[in-house]
Amino acid sequence: MASSMAAAATATALPLPSGTTQRPSAQGRLLFTAAPARSLRLRPAGRRSARSSPRATKAVVAALADPLKVMISGAPASGKGTQCELIKTKYQLAHISAGDLLRAEIAAGSENGKRAKEFMEKGQLVPDEIVVNMVKERLRQPDAQENGWLLDGYPRSYSQAMALETLEIRPDTFILLDVPDELLVERVVGRRLDPVTGKIYHLKYSPPENEEIASRLTQRFDDTEEKVKLRLETYYQNIESLLSTYENIIVKVQGDATVDAVFAKIDELLGSILEKKNEMVSST
Repeated sequence: MASSMAAAATATALPLPSGTTQRPSAQGRLLFTAAPARSLRLRPAGRRSARSSPRATKAVVAALADPLKVMISGAPASGKGTQCELIKTKYQLAHISAGDLLRAEIAAGSENGKRAKEFMEKGQLVPDEIVVNMVKERLRQPDAQENGWLLDGYPRSYSQAMALETLEIRPDTFILLDVPDELLVERVVGRRLDPVTGKIYHLKYSPPENEEIASRLTQRFDDTEEKVKLRLETYYQNIESLLSTYENIIVKVQGDATVDAVFAKIDELLGSILEKKNEMVSST
């Protein structure tokens, strides 16, 4: 049923960097093969603006037997965090980020948090089993059950996706923010931090207000062109590995437009899904 809720559109291509990628075999194993450059065949979000449709506002607050379930992914500096805030605010979804969840569980001293902390203190990655348990328990909370959920940047690998599938945790749609690599690099390399106020600036898009502020700005050690290109390569490999699980519900949204324009496409998609859910509830 989830595939029928994605916006119908002509397939478009998302180029991936060449190199070694991880693809699941028919038996569920990961094979490592040197592959040429390829494209992801994904469906773009609808072109119509949600503002032209009277259904958008009413659909958001509708009482549903099956609430909205969304996954969203985007490369570093794709604007995913901004779009998550807009989605959460309008649709009142439980916003769940695996990183934030991990930090919260550790701070609360939960059983999962204690186990995760042991691995982190040893400099090791937290096993998927622990993170999946955290996500599962969070999705069982009343707000997620009643209002629906927005899973931010998770899953990131085939094994994580399969763990969620085993638990029958599946979204209505998987939103993929698509931004050209050159723009992503520009966004990251131009970022600066004001150590006094904590405010984030960008040398081109959001420059400091005066020379005093400009003189004290710092740059994160990993906000370099070399580092961000490595992060992008890892990101594309992760997305490639998820295709076999979510290919029928992945919707590509162009993320190189203005914030409002990007959200209008996402809003159109989610509004359409909610409308279909309402129709199904009404017909029963």
